[in-house]
Amino acid sequence: MTTSHLQKDDSADMFRPPINRAMRILDRAFFQKDISLAAACVLDSKKIATCREDLHNDILKLERLPPIRPVQSNISGDKSTKCLLLNPRTKTDDESSWSPKLQDLVKARQVLVAPYHLRLDYSYWTYYDIVSAIIPETKHDEIPVGFSVVGHVAHLNLRDQYLPYKTLIASVLIDKNPTIYTVINKTDDVGEENEFRTFKYEVLAGPDDMNVEVKEQDCIFNFDYSKVYWNSRLNTEHHRLITKFQPGEAVCDVMAGVGPFAVPAAKKKVWIWANDLNPESYKSLVANANKNKVTPFIRPSCSDGHSFIRTSASHLLKSNRQYNFRPKISRRARTSKNQKPIHHAPVEIFKEPKTFSHYVLNLPASALTFLPAFIGLYAGHERLFYPHTNVKLPMIHVYCFSTKSDDNKVEEAKICAEISEQLGYEIKAPGEEEMEIWDVRDVAPQKRMFCASFRLPGEVAFREAEGSRERGR
Repeated sequence: MTTSHLQKDDSADMFRPPINRAMRILDRAFFQKDISLAAACVLDSKKIATCREDLHNDILKLERLPPIRPVQSNISGDKSTKCLLLNPRTKTDDESSWSPKLQDLVKARQVLVAPYHLRLDYSYWTYYDIVSAIIPETKHDEIPVGFSVVGHVAHLNLRDQYLPYKTLIASVLIDKNPTIYTVINKTDDVGEENEFRTFKYEVLAGPDDMNVEVKEQDCIFNFDYSKVYWNSRLNTEHHRLITKFQPGEAVCDVMAGVGPFAVPAAKKKVWIWANDLNPESYKSLVANANKNKVTPFIRPSCSDGHSFIRTSASHLLKSNRQYNFRPKISRRARTSKNQKPIHHAPVEIFKEPKTFSHYVLNLPASALTFLPAFIGLYAGHERLFYPHTNVKLPMIHVYCFSTKSDDNKVEEAKICAEISEQLGYEIKAPGEEEMEIWDVRDVAPQKRMFCASFRLPGEVAFREAEGSRERGR
């Protein structure tokens, strides 16, 4: 959210809302202000556009406030007469404050300068305007303007200093955002008490209704936000990674949640093996796959991620799934006069491959500890891969947290060192071989989320680790 753009002169304060630092319960009626202005009344309504252009530098410029208004006095006898609100520097009874252009239009009897009574009320000002008029100025640097929106729910994470104003903040937020009707405040850290990354919350305004619908990547997701993990700020990251998946490839989404990677990828005809340990996430994943009509391409699971990495690879080797897709033909194509009618499009046959092209591990707090599951993943199956075939070993996309620096070089070294330790094999820094560490987003002042993408080394995938076959086969 941003503040209103006010006229850039000393009169800017006259358009700001009245101040009440003692308010704790929202009083909408308090926020009213009467402002005396000058207006240029255009005597010929057909010339309103021309006069507006001529008086461009004189007109009042406020966001959300059209400068063209009905006149407030019977000047011409024509009820359709309009006027142009003028900036506060222009005074009705002081011709010396009129610009040369305004004086010329008055002399030419195209406009008359008349007083105008402007009333602003609560409906005019923005969330930031109203909250700034209530919260003490000493706290203005960090006024809560950033929040996550998940469906109809606004998710705040208020600092302690703003808790006395929490109900008021939530009420204004709902008033100023028509798609929001529930506001919650997080009362603990994500995953503080459970491994499903859910959180405790309090409802600040609106009903305690956490069953939301979210649209992302041309897909619709329904879920109970109080029981599953979802982060709307990862929309761009979801899209970035999905663009790496090609139709017909097989992708293993180890911590799939409700399907932000899995469902859009399946929509582009990617074979998805999607898993989540949370039964509620699994239930929503299945429902979202069905809602978006991608069930033929998604195989959902609810199990431990460590074992799923290995069992999914083993089961995929034995899978013989195939999907015959017949593209829809538009009515225009079926009835084109320039060619023979088309009644049936050629069938596209998608056969599920025997090996995964990508693994996704989106559990940044602990995903790196899942990497040992890849040791010996394809031991005994070397001939399925290059140089025996054209098939490459899968790309691993693992999310993690680290510190922050300007160039991320220190963080890249730390992440590569941790990956190397988990795999028992040196993974070199980005720029060498197939290795990339992507800066996803800042999550705290000294904390950043990354995605490390690298090709699973053959020395790891084909290694005969002690007990590996028993654990994964």
